[in-house]
Amino acid sequence: MWLKPEEVLLKNALKLWVTQKSSCYFVLQRRRGHGEGGGRLTGRLVGALDAVLDSSARVAPFRILLQVPGSQVYSPIACGELLNGSDIYWAIATGATLEEINRHWDWLEQNLLHTLSVFDNKDDIASFVKGKVKALIAEETSSRLAEQEEEPEKFREALVKFEARFNFPEAEKLVTYYSCCCWKGRVPRQGWLYLSINHLCFYSFFLGKELKLVIPWVDIQKLERTSNVFLTDTIRITTQNKERDFSTFLNLDEVFKIMEQLADVTLRRLLDNEVFDLDPDLQEPSQITKRDLEARAQNEFFRAFFRLPREEKLHAVADCSLWTPFSRCHTAGRIFSSDSYICFASREDGCCNVVLPLREVVSIEKMEDTSLLPNPIIVSIRSKMAFQFIELKDRENLVEGLLLRLKQVHANHPVHYETSPSDDDMASPVFYSASICTDKFGDLEMVASQSSEEREEKRPLPHPEPLTAVFQQSGSQSPDSRLSREQIKISLWNDHFVEYGRTVCMFRTEKIRKLVAMGIPESLRGRLWLLFSDAVTDLASHPGYYGNLVEQSLGRCCLVTEEIERDLHRSLPEHPAFQNETGIAALRRVLTAYAHRNPKIGYCQSMNILTSVLLLYAKEEEAFWLLVAVCERMLPDYFNHRVIGAQVDQSVFEELIKEQLPELAEHMSDLSALASISLSWFLTLFLSIMPLESAVHVVDCFFYDGIKAIFQLGLAVLEANAEELCSSKDDGQALMVLSRFLDHIKNEDSPGPPIGSHHAFFSDDQEPYPVTDIADLIRDSYELWTQAVPVSMQKFGNQSVEQIEHLRCKHRIRVLQGHEDTTKQNVLRVVIPEVSILPEDLEELYDLFKRAHMMSCYWEHHRPMALRHDPSRPYAEQYRIDARQFAHLFQLVSPWTCGVHTEILAERLFRLLDDNMDQLIEFKAFTSCLDIMYNGEMNEKIKLLYRLHIPPALTENDRDSQSPLKNPLLSTSRPLVLGKPNGDTIDYQKQLKQMIKDLAKEKDKMEKELPKMSQREFIQFCKTLYSMFHEDPEENDLYQAIATVTTLLLQIGEVGQRGSSSGSCSQECEEPQASAPPEQDSVFAEAGKSPQAFPETEGDWTVSLEHILASLLTEQSLVNFFEKPLNIKSKLENAKLNQYSLKVLEMSHPPQAELKLNDL
Repeated sequence: MWLKPEEVLLKNALKLWVTQKSSCYFVLQRRRGHGEGGGRLTGRLVGALDAVLDSSARVAPFRILLQVPGSQVYSPIACGELLNGSDIYWAIATGATLEEINRHWDWLEQNLLHTLSVFDNKDDIASFVKGKVKALIAEETSSRLAEQEEEPEKFREALVKFEARFNFPEAEKLVTYYSCCCWKGRVPRQGWLYLSINHLCFYSFFLGKELKLVIPWVDIQKLERTSNVFLTDTIRITTQNKERDFSTFLNLDEVFKIMEQLADVTLRRLLDNEVFDLDPDLQEPSQITKRDLEARAQNEFFRAFFRLPREEKLHAVADCSLWTPFSRCHTAGRIFSSDSYICFASREDGCCNVVLPLREVVSIEKMEDTSLLPNPIIVSIRSKMAFQFIELKDRENLVEGLLLRLKQVHANHPVHYETSPSDDDMASPVFYSASICTDKFGDLEMVASQSSEEREEKRPLPHPEPLTAVFQQSGSQSPDSRLSREQIKISLWNDHFVEYGRTVCMFRTEKIRKLVAMGIPESLRGRLWLLFSDAVTDLASHPGYYGNLVEQSLGRCCLVTEEIERDLHRSLPEHPAFQNETGIAALRRVLTAYAHRNPKIGYCQSMNILTSVLLLYAKEEEAFWLLVAVCERMLPDYFNHRVIGAQVDQSVFEELIKEQLPELAEHMSDLSALASISLSWFLTLFLSIMPLESAVHVVDCFFYDGIKAIFQLGLAVLEANAEELCSSKDDGQALMVLSRFLDHIKNEDSPGPPIGSHHAFFSDDQEPYPVTDIADLIRDSYELWTQAVPVSMQKFGNQSVEQIEHLRCKHRIRVLQGHEDTTKQNVLRVVIPEVSILPEDLEELYDLFKRAHMMSCYWEHHRPMALRHDPSRPYAEQYRIDARQFAHLFQLVSPWTCGVHTEILAERLFRLLDDNMDQLIEFKAFTSCLDIMYNGEMNEKIKLLYRLHIPPALTENDRDSQSPLKNPLLSTSRPLVLGKPNGDTIDYQKQLKQMIKDLAKEKDKMEKELPKMSQREFIQFCKTLYSMFHEDPEENDLYQAIATVTTLLLQIGEVGQRGSSSGSCSQECEEPQASAPPEQDSVFAEAGKSPQAFPETEGDWTVSLEHILASLLTEQSLVNFFEKPLNIKSKLENAKLNQYSLKVLEMSHPPQAELKLNDL
């Protein structure tokens, strides 16, 4: 074990240690007298000494020393004794056995040996190794405490450090932490990795240098295990601009799985909330723990392996053995207990799996414990079968939990069924139908409930039979041989039912997989689809549900129903069942009912093709529940606005191509072309690109093996055409190769006539194309990974489901980030032509805007979901920010900083930009105002400022109510002829006279005249200008200039006020006063009078934008201020560094948030 480094000083001349292994930096030694075959005197003396000492003083027999080249001091790091010739060493770890010390040695070789070569300083090597060993000790202690459920004490210590080092709000929950190295180039930095609900953080303080990394999970584009020059196994985090490698974990597998889970949960919660439903334990992010994430991973594997509903929660997993009568022995495996199911999976993949819905269970009993049958339980089901489980360690708790959930299931879904004495052994309540009471085929029988019969009498379904039973087709070639093959298949299946069971609770073995690969008989197909998908349980649990949905949904008109109507006649138009109203009406009812059931999915293209095939082989209500199983369990996230699930599986498919068909992947360096071709394979299960009689064979395999069957078949198709694809010259030729191959896949065993694919590309081949039998292709796809492929590459052999789920998790990150990049590029494409901000600066601005939105999602959980990211909205509207987020961004990036007045200005600007009054603004509106501030002409900037001080930006309840008119600089009694320091004077009278004439001409050119500004609004306008000039290098000149302009505007407003009160404003403005010189305007004549001469009717005091703009143009210093070039890059860099700190400060001390800007 590793020990805390402690300096020890011993003087001993005896050679007590023998070197067994050595390297450049490490030496492994054995203490004399331990493990020696001979009996030398020295060894005997040392062994005797060690033997007589008490246990607390005994020396461990093995140790490892740190050996720094050129140093006379050796540092023992894996045991604690003296190295000959050395006086000082560090006791760091002990090894009681050779195996234990070898584990330490192997770890050092793999993780530290190559790392030390990058250090130049010998002291740095010793410091690094000691620091690393200390961290390992801390992590080992933490792991032991966690196992003993004493983790809170250590976890609280880590939490205090995490909060102190990163200063996140309290809402940022720490999930777990690890000791590791972060690589910066070729230099490792030893430190601590903190994984929180929204961020991955790393802290290191090494040799006086502090390193802090904060990476939001939503910024991670790739998370993978890889290797670098020095280490064979690292975790690489890839963001938009950087790659970070983390290594030297004690348990890298555990760390990587936790990272994967956190990244997946966070990205789907924040970026894919369109369809993603969090587990109940993860609904509140602040309550997520490491144990919750591990449970979630196990839950997802359980649901994927047995293809169960998403709401199923796993309660217990235990090792056991199940009696399998077909093999006359107990099969070792694991039992899984969830809300509504008991499942079993054998250790050997494919040997035996069982799914027992609790609805089918009659009793669960404990049997007597014997030596032959240790800890047995018996689970009895309604079809007169019993399952015996033995070797259950925690039998009492398991049975207690099972009985409790069994009682709940039976209370929620009571079962009523009837059987006759003659067919008790054949009856099973697994098939419930509201359309027919009893239906026998072969040896398989389905019995419906009495309540279903009563409901049938009241409301018969429009079409109670599979469409193939009504629209029979006769084959044109060898009908007798085809029918005989069909009878042989039925006979094989009946034999299988007798031995393995005939209900959903049947033993599922490799034998049934082979039968499925041969093809399910037409008469059994729909019923077996129900069993394999477990849609039969949903059907039995919801009597009358489909009929109610049909009644509620039919007759309604909306966008979804219009899309359904448009696609009805495009669904298998070559099949006679959909060439008349019978099939079309059934298809309409099923699709409309499902859209009504699940409005999140509604209706997506390709659902019509799949549902058409389901209706051919299943009754209408059964087809509905099969569609539910496919859309909600077997193909999760496939049928939605963005088809995320299909894109994830496409990405997984590309990786499998690279691994298993490397030559093809090398030839087609851009696999996106293959992805575009194969997308329909996944969305329609090959139904749209393969002849129907062959495609339904693929659907057989899909319902039994899930998505694995589609991956297998897709790879088999590519392998069969690999040679032609490698010789293809372009993507178009590759598309034609695959299309022609798929169109010539036939099903020789189909009893009906061949129905060609209406998607065929080649109908006029000059030469006959070789035909491929679907059964052979499917058999090859299964055998490909169990015979020809090495065990290391058997992705679809052992642990295939777990492997697929891992790949899905990995590629979901890439797909979601790809959608985010697409959104970003589309938004920038719209905004770039309309602004003058450089594209690279606009891109950084978008990142800041998005981060502001995300930070509110991180720590403000009270925000309604309407304000969250909505991927179903148009690109420009997916990210929007509210007033508080806008105020933060305005403080960070706006050039108009006004001290404490900045927040007030931000509030007014937000109200101005919020056109639709929904309290949210989009990125385009945000950039448009920033573009005016940084790149606009002076008149545009003044116009924006003007609009900020009139309604709707300025309201009656505006927080800023102080009047700047109390400042003596704004007195209207100031002279209009001002003196300059050099003795010159400036006469504004002529300038203002010309200005008024010009304004009259320009007024007609204005598209829409802005309302005039009242005195109260003008006061606020002046205050904003004064605040903007604060701390400017030309502050004094600007104050003098604005005082002059304000005096002019006040007098203009007073003249207007006077004219308004007399009703002859126009006349006063045009006719010169008698007391004034002829060339003077009346405005200036009145300016010499006392302002008290004007009647004070404040409501009539107004100035216009034209007055303000023209007045400002008279002062060069003001013109220079508004026209000086501004650089947004420095603001953006500062914002990136301080965006988090400003948000944290605002959440910690809300009243002081605006003061932070002065310190940034």
